[in-house]
Amino acid sequence: MACQGTHTRVENVRLLISEMGMALDHLLKKQEAAVHLYGVSTLASMLAMMRGQNSELASIAGLLCHYYFYKTGINDFPGPNSAEAARPLIRDTGIFTPEEQTAIFRAIFYQDIRDRVHGPFEEIIKDAIVLHHFFRKSGRQPLPPSDVKRLRRILNDLTISAQWEEEPMIHDTQTSGNTKDKRRLLADISEELASQNIIGIPDDERYREICKYWPESDIYEVLRGSWCAAFVYHCCREAGILLPIRYPNGCCRFAGVAAWLEWAKRTGFFFYDGQEDYTPERGDIVIYEKLLSDESHDHIGIVLGCDDKEILVAEGNRDNQNYSCVFRRNRRHCILGYIRIDNDYHYEFDGCYNPKTTS
Repeated sequence: MACQGTHTRVENVRLLISEMGMALDHLLKKQEAAVHLYGVSTLASMLAMMRGQNSELASIAGLLCHYYFYKTGINDFPGPNSAEAARPLIRDTGIFTPEEQTAIFRAIFYQDIRDRVHGPFEEIIKDAIVLHHFFRKSGRQPLPPSDVKRLRRILNDLTISAQWEEEPMIHDTQTSGNTKDKRRLLADISEELASQNIIGIPDDERYREICKYWPESDIYEVLRGSWCAAFVYHCCREAGILLPIRYPNGCCRFAGVAAWLEWAKRTGFFFYDGQEDYTPERGDIVIYEKLLSDESHDHIGIVLGCDDKEILVAEGNRDNQNYSCVFRRNRRHCILGYIRIDNDYHYEFDGCYNPKTTS
């Protein structure tokens, strides 16, 4: 729904942010959100003016830079998740052109990649975040090495002399010998959860946990009767398989089966039963084909075991009946294929983010 009245576009977005703040359950959280988002917004507007960029759009991008975190309390992938969470919000106001939307979302999306240089507008938001962090902590909190060079340049442009402490470099000592078996964890977690007969209603705390990643206020109703993929996403996160709520430029969010299929094919994790001696194993993800409808890839679950005829699966929303379950399915019936995620997989994206501005 478009914002009404005579407010400027910045004021319209501020109203949306205020509505989000009112929904926070603690005064300190409300204050934290206001200080951070309005602070970054103000600095972004100032930097845009200095650099001959659009200060209005910079202010709006700053207001939304950590929208996902303050909406959900989840701090993973601040850029990709906030860009995706803000995307329908800004689109549905009806007051921004597709080009303006793209500029805003890209600035939000790339905010955490501060060791690389993107376009001038994206760099404004990165610099505003670093500058706000520095001023708010008054130089008392060490800065990560990726931000030090950036901060030095910003302060030099502003002719400000200041001192700060740099965080020590932390070397990754992880080796393949101590990598967690995430697929085993995925199977264990999904089996335990699905066995609890979770009901897809807001009164069920376990269902609320599954829905907490999706920022829309009507998410319980949106997912009702169709939360099989959201269940898989939740189990993956609990097992340490971390993905943003939507893979950049993906067809949909990971609350939809199509997103899992697209991502698995992109990463080389998708297999057909019998392909190159592939056999389903515990911890794989199964994608069904026209199991419950005439639609392709219409259901998803997690494999717990496999024999010649059947697979044992953990599913949220069994057969779209709105409850979780552990049970057996025919291995040869309505199965499109399987996803097997490498234990050492870590989300990466170094392409060009092209947000959808029309759907």
